[in-house]
Order: sequence, then structure tokens, then C-alpha cells
Amino acid sequence: MGPSPEKTATYLSQSVEMTARLGEALGRLLRPGDVVCLQGELGAGKTTLTQGIARGWGVQERVTSPTFTLLNEYRRASDPSRFYHLDCYRLEGAADAWGLGLDDVLDADGVLVIEWPERILPALPAERLWVELARAGEGQRRLGFTANGSRFVDVLGALVAEGLAHAAGD
Repeated sequence: MGPSPEKTATYLSQSVEMTARLGEALGRLLRPGDVVCLQGELGAGKTTLTQGIARGWGVQERVTSPTFTLLNEYRRASDPSRFYHLDCYRLEGAADAWGLGLDDVLDADGVLVIEWPERILPALPAERLWVELARAGEGQRRLGFTANGSRFVDVLGALVAEGLAHAAGD
């Protein structure tokens, strides 16, 4: 078996609202078992993007950053699937993630969005959507997407087709 397919794309957000709308579009494309990793410095827009993803996926509750609780779980009204939001900022490594029950979350019927995933890299599944967020000017954010695995190549392709991201080289 060869390596998983990979695809990259970028998006330049001009505002908090644009970041949230991109998240909503992404959330509509996700299905149980999907893992989305959000990397970026404090204030880069990770929580804003997560809130949009959750809305698009069907969460009706207010989504907040789990900085102190580490893991928040939300329900979707339409089915028993869950939306998990994990903040790894306070974790020291993969062992801490396993200690939190990451394996149970990965096996659960839900979507998992992880902030600060680089802190638990060895614990992450190979197939995932990685989003690197960075400030790009006053109120602007640059989002770099890397899709690992055919499932996420398809998801990223759908975002590109909707004009919400630009494939590398475009």
C-alpha cells in the first residue's frame, strides 16, 4: 500500500465572519469519524473556525474553547452523532491525550476538531485535515489546508469547487 493521497489549498479570510462562514461550509462536508486539526498561534482564529464548523455540522449550542476543560462534547439534533472539540494547549504530549481518552473519542460516532494538534502529533490518525491559521494583516487570516487521505482530499476538493479555497498552484 502506498502513501495516502495529499492535497493542499489556501484561503484568505478578510474577517471573523468570513472565517466562520468557511467553517460552516467545511462543517457541512464532515461526517462521523473525521478529524480536523487546527494549528496556529493564540488569536489566529482557531476557535472562530471551530464555531463555524460546529454550526455547519449541526451543533445548535454555543461552542466555546475547551482551554480549561480540554474536551467539549456537543450533540447534533438530527442524530446521535457527536461533535468533539479538543484543546491540546495544556497537554505535554501524546500520553496526555491518551490519558484523556483520545482513543475513545476517535472510535466514537462523531467529528473531532483539535486545537494545538502539534502537541500530540504521534497520537493523531494519519488521515486528517490539517489547517494552519496565521495572521495576514489587519483582521485577515491565511488558512493553509493539507488533506491527508482520500476522504479529506475529497473534502478539500469540494471546498475548492465551491470557491472557498484555492488549490496549491492556483
